[in-house]
Amino acid sequence: MGKIGVGIVGVGKISGIYLQNLTTIFSDKVSVVAVSDLIQERAAEAAQEYGIPEAVSVDELMASPDVEIVLNLTTPDSHFDICLRAVEAGKHVYVEKPLCIARDDATKLLRTAAEKKVRIGGAPDTFLGAGIQTSRKIIDDGWIGTPIGAAAFMMNHGHEHWHPAPEFYYKPGAGPMFDMGPYYLTALVNLLGPVKSLCGSVKKSFDERTISSEPLKGNKIQVEVPTHVVGIMNFASGVIGTIVTSFDVWSHSMPWIEVYGTEGTLRVPDPNTFGGPVLLKRFRSEEWSEIPLYYPYQENSRGLGVAEMAEAIEAGRPHRVSGELTNHILELMHGFHDAAASKGSYSVTSTCSRPEAMVSG
Repeated sequence: MGKIGVGIVGVGKISGIYLQNLTTIFSDKVSVVAVSDLIQERAAEAAQEYGIPEAVSVDELMASPDVEIVLNLTTPDSHFDICLRAVEAGKHVYVEKPLCIARDDATKLLRTAAEKKVRIGGAPDTFLGAGIQTSRKIIDDGWIGTPIGAAAFMMNHGHEHWHPAPEFYYKPGAGPMFDMGPYYLTALVNLLGPVKSLCGSVKKSFDERTISSEPLKGNKIQVEVPTHVVGIMNFASGVIGTIVTSFDVWSHSMPWIEVYGTEGTLRVPDPNTFGGPVLLKRFRSEEWSEIPLYYPYQENSRGLGVAEMAEAIEAGRPHRVSGELTNHILELMHGFHDAAASKGSYSVTSTCSRPEAMVSG
């Protein structure tokens, strides 16, 4: 089995872990052959540091016959344009979350990829890691009986306290749901399957935020999106789930994700990570039992989704981090906001297959 050539567009904060992992632990699956960035010096530095043959323009990367997968690590406002250029050039695409900002753009992207007979995949790939895959096995093997409910919580007080450039997180395409929701929603869909309808409530608690991190300390941010988003989901499987994402909460004691079944409760680890702990209580047990992780990839393995997609292309099978999955997650995030605006429920028009479980070992 040969290696798939990968070209990376965007050398920002998230690119380091992708570059590190794709050129080391996943180098048997992929070969990073080119890198591009609007700031050419950054691309050149990355190419030198990670032994990438070429630092090129986006046009050159798209035209390169050696690039089979375009890894799009640009900011969300550029996701659609770069992805569309890639699929129109006959390249497969893997994109950081979210798939894009607008639902119509996502539809066009998937349609164009189908016409061009290329694949789309997208982050997050954390659900392929040891923690959530072990959680998936516990559910599938019946340790909590039949799932009946789930709850997910992502709550903090925003990025202006630590991020060097936090303004983006309060603009359209971001906020707590679009920034962090993909991790939680993707984990839930992997565990429980797709969602058929939902409702939501949202609020913007602060119209203005003050940056306390360097180098922009003291600057003001005008908040343009809801920063506390609460949703209720009706899964096609019959499970009822809740999710809270917030940049307005100073502290809390809620779990990341819990799944409730007829015979017990499963506590799922942080879906923004690849490892554990995975905790289980069955029936009236008073103590949580920590379950040993049954799968590989416990450490930060970002890039695993790209490698899995490359392996699937070579094998001619569906890839787990599919465009249908990322599109479904995008619609759910919009749906919470739409339902809040209409003060009603939202019927989800997209669906996806529940990704195949990973192979242990």
